[in-house]
Amino acid sequence: MRAVVLVGGFGTRLRPLTHTIPKPMLPVGHLPIIERVVANLGRGGVTEVTLALGFKPEPFIDAFPGGACAGVQLRYAVEPEPLDTAGAIRFAADASGIDDTFVVANGDVLTDLDVAELVRFHRERGAEATMHLIAVDDPSSFGVVAMDEDGRVRRFVEKPAPGTSSGNLINAGTYILEPSVLARIPLGARSSIERVTFPAVASDGGLYAKATEDYWLDVGRPELYLSANLDLLAGRRRYDTATGIHPGAAVHPDAVIVDSTVAAGARIDSGASVRESVILSGAVIGQQAEVVASVILGTVGAGATVTGCVLGSEGVVAAGERVAGERRPDPDAG
Repeated sequence: MRAVVLVGGFGTRLRPLTHTIPKPMLPVGHLPIIERVVANLGRGGVTEVTLALGFKPEPFIDAFPGGACAGVQLRYAVEPEPLDTAGAIRFAADASGIDDTFVVANGDVLTDLDVAELVRFHRERGAEATMHLIAVDDPSSFGVVAMDEDGRVRRFVEKPAPGTSSGNLINAGTYILEPSVLARIPLGARSSIERVTFPAVASDGGLYAKATEDYWLDVGRPELYLSANLDLLAGRRRYDTATGIHPGAAVHPDAVIVDSTVAAGARIDSGASVRESVILSGAVIGQQAEVVASVILGTVGAGATVTGCVLGSEGVVAAGERVAGERRPDPDAG
């Protein structure tokens, strides 16, 4: 079984972290997001993944120099221009010669979904396309799906206005597609699978969906990226676990680290306190500094207090400064 993983987004919601690190390469529990995504696909029987990239592939090639990730063979398809979701899927599938049933996954979604079971569901119903669904409290940021008892999709509405949808089952970003879906996508043109392709398949009666209660998280925003790391530490994942402090981190013996991940190459000085946070490689937490519910790639000065903040690689909190709810540097800069 082969798969296409969409990793071509700009990562704007995670700025300033993504000014220097591609979103799929940000670590969750000391492994890149993309490695966790690919590992779950591998558990479901996927043996080859094509990464649909909108940027240069060098960071991925450098991270996986053997051409494999989590035991799965990797290919790269770099779009010459942004093609949106459907366009990216067709470009990557064509580049890889996909001509049989295949999987598509969003590269910023972490889930414990049993992909093999979704494939079985798809084949049993003779579907042209099958979507994974998850129930959420507020569906307004997602595609909402209504289906019959057999799972056939009756209606598909992408990102309904708040309060206008009667359902809460959303498109969870993993699909099983037949090659015939590719013929519905214009070659080399921008096209959305959510807004254009799926409604067309649904109108022909070939779109199915299966809801599950598996762990699922879109890590595209800083607070959700933080949650993804904390969920691993708390044992909320079916397969994945993580330790808090990487052996390659430089943590002073009297620093206090609680419910946090500290990456290799990070430094935490004497008397510092870090709680419910992610400290990334290259970050420095100064003496007696306090960091709470934050993601730090930059520098926190001695005696500073940082709460609910995101610091990119150039982000600095000065010694003794008290900061809450900020992103540094300006997420829109550069």
